[in-house]
Amino acid sequence: MNKEQKFYQALQDVFVGVKIEGAGGFINLMMIKANYYSQIEKLLKEDINKAVEEYPAFKEELFDKLHSFFSRYFTKSGSIYFNSTPSYNNIYEKVYTNETDVILFWKTQMLYYVKTDRIFRSMPVEFSDLKFYFDASQIENKKANEKRSLIFQLNKIREDETIVFSVKYSERGTKTKSDEILKDLKKKNIAVNEELLEKAFCVFEKQSEIDFFINKKAKDFLQEQFKLWSYQYFWDGAKEWSGDRVNQLQILKNIAFKVIDFISQFEDELVKIWNKTKFVRKSNYVITLDRITDKKIIEKIVKHNEIKEQIKEWQELGIVDEKFKVKDIENKKYEHLPIDTKHFKNLEFEILALFDDLDNQLDGWLIKSENYQALNTILPKFKEKVQTIYIDPPFNSPSSEIVYINQYKHSSWISLIENRLKISKQFLNKDKGIHIIAIDKNEQERLGNLIDIIFNEYEKTLVSVIHNPRGVQGDNFSFCNEYSYFLLPAGKKLIGKLKREDMENRNLRDNGGESLRTDAKNCFYPILVKDSEIVGFGDVIDKNDNPNSSNIKLKDGIFAVYPIDGSGIERKWRYARQSVEEIKELLNVKLIKDRLEIYKYKDQDRVRTVWTDAKYDANEYGKKLINHIIPNCNFDFPKSLHNVYDSISVCLNGTKNGVVLDYFGGSGTTVHAIMKYNYNNTSKIKVLLIEMGEHFNTTVIPRVKKIMFSSEWIKGSPDNSYGYGGFFKYFELEQYEETLANCKYSDGDLFSKSSEKAYQEYVFMKDEKMLSALEIDYKNNKVKVDLSKLYPDIDIAETLSNLTGKWIKAIKDGEVEFTDGSKINTKELDYKLIKPLIWWE
Repeated sequence: MNKEQKFYQALQDVFVGVKIEGAGGFINLMMIKANYYSQIEKLLKEDINKAVEEYPAFKEELFDKLHSFFSRYFTKSGSIYFNSTPSYNNIYEKVYTNETDVILFWKTQMLYYVKTDRIFRSMPVEFSDLKFYFDASQIENKKANEKRSLIFQLNKIREDETIVFSVKYSERGTKTKSDEILKDLKKKNIAVNEELLEKAFCVFEKQSEIDFFINKKAKDFLQEQFKLWSYQYFWDGAKEWSGDRVNQLQILKNIAFKVIDFISQFEDELVKIWNKTKFVRKSNYVITLDRITDKKIIEKIVKHNEIKEQIKEWQELGIVDEKFKVKDIENKKYEHLPIDTKHFKNLEFEILALFDDLDNQLDGWLIKSENYQALNTILPKFKEKVQTIYIDPPFNSPSSEIVYINQYKHSSWISLIENRLKISKQFLNKDKGIHIIAIDKNEQERLGNLIDIIFNEYEKTLVSVIHNPRGVQGDNFSFCNEYSYFLLPAGKKLIGKLKREDMENRNLRDNGGESLRTDAKNCFYPILVKDSEIVGFGDVIDKNDNPNSSNIKLKDGIFAVYPIDGSGIERKWRYARQSVEEIKELLNVKLIKDRLEIYKYKDQDRVRTVWTDAKYDANEYGKKLINHIIPNCNFDFPKSLHNVYDSISVCLNGTKNGVVLDYFGGSGTTVHAIMKYNYNNTSKIKVLLIEMGEHFNTTVIPRVKKIMFSSEWIKGSPDNSYGYGGFFKYFELEQYEETLANCKYSDGDLFSKSSEKAYQEYVFMKDEKMLSALEIDYKNNKVKVDLSKLYPDIDIAETLSNLTGKWIKAIKDGEVEFTDGSKINTKELDYKLIKPLIWWE
């Protein structure tokens, strides 16, 4: 292969990546790139031949230098970044800034992290005198970072004894039938044992792993890299500076910049697709019966054809048993049964019509999506409206590591987090919003450095949380703790006291000994309670005055509560009368066995930087708790409910309204914590949760439904008589891969232009993209929108709410009304409204 061929091969590698097969968005992307590359190469060859007509001897050197530069940016997926940076290439990396004297630099910082995946192509595998061939042509590419395993099916055995397998993704838990494969091979007298078979499968899978990134500003990046590279080359390599030599080097630069223009145009198009607002799909509501105030609608639900499916779901969730009948719905104890509108779609508008301010009366939104695309999509609606963000991202530890193929494990992880931290910062209330990030030792330092860049004006505090008292054994240390970064805007103060309703509080009555009204004469007095609230404090009781009960009813519904225990023994309060009012905000009233008792939250002058309570044990109150709610859910490393509850509580500081966001939703612990917080504080904090894994459907949604009905669960069964109730909306978002799969790119007219501007002009102007959703009536000069040609299940009301940033007041059949009074006809959409969703300039 001569130098010219090597350059064009390297260019094709940079632009297209490896050849892959199958179906799906990324496969479509590769095909689109390949189509455009074929036109680029044709035009480029003409321009290069013309440019070197005057200097034919320079042609070989030109191709050698072009290959030397562009080959460094080859990646299997066609992503553009520092893929190869050996020292002899004299690569300079821009690590300086005028704003600070030290800055974190990482290898992939100019990129959007999309995913690491296994993108399969058909290939032969040979070892130990065995020949295998894996046919991946029928495989469908996954969405986002879905965890789906492969299955291998024996297809045929060729005459040369090559064993051919068909490769597919597992459906409904199906597995490769290795025993049957080995039996069939034995019948053909092919000596393959289980170990060799598994090795063949592993070799195939390992060769299929690819990283996907998108360069945020490919043109700026590549031009800067070329200038730095060529500057070094000019000074080190140039022995003379004749006019001809200067012209030759100018040719090199011009050709390189033309290539960069084409490469960056396509990369910029991918940036636009990545950042476009995504369609809302497959939306439903979950609402408990007590929120449905119209008895006629409940009657319709009871008589609905799908009520049997709803009852079946309740039984599968363990909410009701097999004896449950439709008529039981009317029983008061079932007021928190969760109704899922997926079973009652023809009643959904009637249910929603009960609410005259829909979004403000929801308890939250649960979103199944890759989190960057979700954050980017919902930002207009929630910008600066969030009080607290809590995230528990993948720690990049050996047990929770995202697999990276590019050997830049830490750089890739930082890019993943940086992309999302930057956009999530815009959600926070500028004056009050606090961001909490859970992390462990593996990335704690790098995360701290990243925070300094993105949240440089915030106060950063690192809290150590003892999450595993027994410790995880390391080589030299036993690791008992994880960390949480608390990021506070300037001037923001935390509550100063760590409150939690169900722990870290103690009875204000001292049970250590009887009160003789001598050693603590100022500690015996009544605390006045009305409607479970402390309304005042009485005077110290005279030593001769002996109340005959711990709870004495006074007038106007007020009770006087004395420090007398359940056995009638007179005790004392832990605080003297002259000081008790100073801690009033830390006192709360509980009804214990028909007796009013006074409790005091554990007092701290400030939230401490080490959290050591036993209920932070992630195994006991994370994994075991979730398995009590959803037996055998097998969710790895859920946070302790109490850890998340406390983290959020100290930030909300008794706030009654607001929004909490979690964009690494996991098993749904944050939703659980907010529902518990609202119940304990009679507040209306909304929760916004984003999770992309399939456990969104198998764990998050079932967990929410179950704790709506009952707040406590033991081995899959409800363990108390009260639930949190609620009203949530849940939906999926269109994903990047789905957009790519629906995009149509076929135009190439601009490549035939001979002008120099052909390289800079927007080559995608005439491409259809997703315009198949529009039907143009030329006769009547109208444009009809038919979104079903893209997806069959679009929620246009929520899509428009995200696109415009307006909150929904009401949804009707054919209309959405926003809180600003504006209305949109959803059956006859103005195409201009949805243009950014289907065609981007």
